[in-house]
Amino acid sequence: MNYFTHEKRYNTVNQFYRRKFNSKVYKISLNGDFTCPNRDGTISYKGCIFCSEKGSGDFAGNKQHSLNEQFIEIQNIMKNKWKEAKYIAYFQANTNTYGSLDKLKNLFEAALKLDKDIVGLSIATRPDCLSEEIIEYLSDLNQRTYLTVELGLQSIHEKSLKFINRGHDLKCFIDACELLRKRNINVVVHIINGLPNESKEEMLETARFLNKMDIQGVKIHMLFIQKNTELAHYYKNNPYRILTLEEYVNITTDQIEILDESIIIHRVTGDAPRDELIEPLWSLKKLVVANEIDKLMRSRNSFQGSKGDSYE
Repeated sequence: MNYFTHEKRYNTVNQFYRRKFNSKVYKISLNGDFTCPNRDGTISYKGCIFCSEKGSGDFAGNKQHSLNEQFIEIQNIMKNKWKEAKYIAYFQANTNTYGSLDKLKNLFEAALKLDKDIVGLSIATRPDCLSEEIIEYLSDLNQRTYLTVELGLQSIHEKSLKFINRGHDLKCFIDACELLRKRNINVVVHIINGLPNESKEEMLETARFLNKMDIQGVKIHMLFIQKNTELAHYYKNNPYRILTLEEYVNITTDQIEILDESIIIHRVTGDAPRDELIEPLWSLKKLVVANEIDKLMRSRNSFQGSKGDSYE
């Protein structure tokens, strides 16, 4: 199937949602006041070295507010752009299956009732925080709404997972992904480009690996150095070379050309709060990054999946 448009040469989440829901769809980021085993001492107190105090939820709602207040605040902003749209409630901050089953049920069931135009749930979590009872509940949710579980992988290379203090290995990710897919739950994977000591080839190996997994989507991020993170302390004492915009665009384009065309591309770059970002400053211009990827794909006359596993 050809998933591409004249504007994008890859399978964008925007086009996917339009095909599925016949509407513009926004993800509204909510904060369920979760923590993380990599921050509360169960695994570590430091967390992943790139993670801010908000647990990768810098743009999620304020946890001091109710889910309804968080939702309405962001919805009002979105309505200025699109009068009519549908929504996916996105539990983004920290590890959103790291809690009691009762807490998960209370939050997720409440989120589904926030607005008549909510068409699904997206739940960001770690692969080591999916117990059997939680997966069974997610399976039930999956029968009632469009459910996506977002798993942080970041890299397939054990040296990198250790460096970023990920707290789990590649096998843990593989096992979690397989458990979710046995219940037909959609999986979106996060990967990071620009990790110190990773070569371009190693970043491409991560993309090739994803083709071997039964996943439905991917988010590609640049490694951000934010203030008051372990990575910021490391960078201050051990400055390493940051990918340039051109290098990031080339690597990410290569990855897109490797990825199977059925995999939905949710992101080709990420966000970091302007006041908190140390490097790379070029990442503040998200549209520029995306446009440069589009330009490079047009100049190459390439498409998502056009090089597949045979890419050299």
